[in-house]
Amino acid sequence: MAVHLTSLPDRAVLEIKGPDAVPFLQGLVTNDVTKVSPATPAWAALLSPQGKYLFDFLLFANEGGDGFLLDAEAGRAEMLAKRLTMYRLRAHVEITPRRDLAVYAAWGDGPMPENAVADPRLPALGTRWIAAPGLEATATPEDYDHHRLALGVPDGSRDIAVDKMLWLEANAAELNGVDFRKGCYVGQENTARMYHRSKVRKRLLPVRLSAEPGEDPTLRTPDGKDAGELRSHRDGLGLAFLRMEYVEQRSPLVLGGTPVEVVTPVWLPEVPDAGA
Repeated sequence: MAVHLTSLPDRAVLEIKGPDAVPFLQGLVTNDVTKVSPATPAWAALLSPQGKYLFDFLLFANEGGDGFLLDAEAGRAEMLAKRLTMYRLRAHVEITPRRDLAVYAAWGDGPMPENAVADPRLPALGTRWIAAPGLEATATPEDYDHHRLALGVPDGSRDIAVDKMLWLEANAAELNGVDFRKGCYVGQENTARMYHRSKVRKRLLPVRLSAEPGEDPTLRTPDGKDAGELRSHRDGLGLAFLRMEYVEQRSPLVLGGTPVEVVTPVWLPEVPDAGA
């Protein structure tokens, strides 16, 4: 398989820089920003005080060494900037949209482009980087969407319901989106409690669809019980937010009357394979 390279136009870049950039973000987001380096980005989220998902992004070290570049959802980047500004108070940081930069992804076999670094969520995703627009693509954003759906990796608010889903329900612990040793951040108490004391009762999991879904995204058991909700999907692949009791019971699931197969990703071995 050759290397596939594409820009991701549904992503935008925010720059967070200044002498307080590290402590500012360290007290807000779910991952340890002190570990971010040019070769090691991080996946992190900004949560509500109750631990519910608001925004997620990939954090890259700024080339100037005085902050970070955030690879975030383009359609929600302005809202993210406003939210970060609300927390800034007296911190010496600047929050700036970088419309002169683009986000790229590459995957497959062979040498990766210069400046590409391993995606921190899952090695199989390939590489990710931020650069000036205009690199020649060998694949489309739709190709990348199919690639990440096949691996079961969520794509922002398309999959993680804003202010409704908890961060660990998006498999953040398994996909390196949270550091449980870094100390306090917004939403830390409920996130840590869920991790240490209770079971994750709902999760995003990849599914195979036997037919094109209709308007109703609800997945049901054969007797009509609500088992979850389909989130993003493409070409017969999707992510669904599922009640784990039905997954663990290997209950058959249907969407609009047609069967749906739940697929256990290899990086989540503790979840029983519904197809086993």
